[in-house]
Amino acid sequence: RNQYDSDVTVWSPQGRLHQVEYAIEAVKLGSAAVGLKNETYAVLIALKRASSDLSSHQKKIIPIDNHIGISISGLTADARHLSRFMRGQCQVYTYHHDEAISVCRLMTSVAQRLQHGTQRYDRRPVGVGLLVAGYDAQGPHIYNACPSANVFDCRAMAIGSRSQSARTYLEKHLSSLKTCSTEELILKGLRALRDTLTTESELSPKNVDIGIVGKDFPFRILTIEETGTFLGKIAGEERRGGVPPPPPPSDPPGSDAAKEETNEVELIDDATPQPSSDEIEMVSQ
Repeated sequence: RNQYDSDVTVWSPQGRLHQVEYAIEAVKLGSAAVGLKNETYAVLIALKRASSDLSSHQKKIIPIDNHIGISISGLTADARHLSRFMRGQCQVYTYHHDEAISVCRLMTSVAQRLQHGTQRYDRRPVGVGLLVAGYDAQGPHIYNACPSANVFDCRAMAIGSRSQSARTYLEKHLSSLKTCSTEELILKGLRALRDTLTTESELSPKNVDIGIVGKDFPFRILTIEETGTFLGKIAGEERRGGVPPPPPPSDPPGSDAAKEETNEVELIDDATPQPSSDEIEMVSQ
């Protein structure tokens, strides 16, 4: 902590806003989320976490309108605040124009809302990142909204903890996303999300949310049974990323394995032929 991170409107000598950077770090600590699209559909896949074994998994995909949904990574409370704002924008636009708002126009309003938190001393940047999936007259869309108020139109994107592994997978298969089927699009998203896990973790219907929207297909979150069907299709595949498995632990000195190894050494020493007394006398002479 220093004198330059006490207020969001204070610049450091290096030209940085520390409070904004802290908000971006909060997104990197959240659970991973993946968004990707083909010619007619946009898909969101998010990893859910539970604070303990006694609590249920938190929802990471939030419906906004019939043609828009978001996936979050970071502070859930900030995400609820933004989701209410986005729903209000959709309702106001529909009331005035009698048609659904375009995804681009909605993201412009979101960017302006995020920018307020980076310019006023009585506010703070939001600690959440958004992946927005939508469909309008221009086709399917995937947008990434950052706490810094930057909004990017993406073909595929991953945010959250260990998301670099997912982005690497998506970059390798980027050329095939546009022409692949909807089922294959979901499977590619699940493979990308699986690469963000540690070797001890696995995807399951309880910790994965899948949302999909497309042409003549309102935004919908798949059920646990539907999610389990897609997970079963990639269950036997080898992971393409993630952390390599740790080396096997060495046996402590007092363990049974260490004792057996010591006994084997003693047996080998006992089996070594010892010189007789006559041989010793001849050598000494």
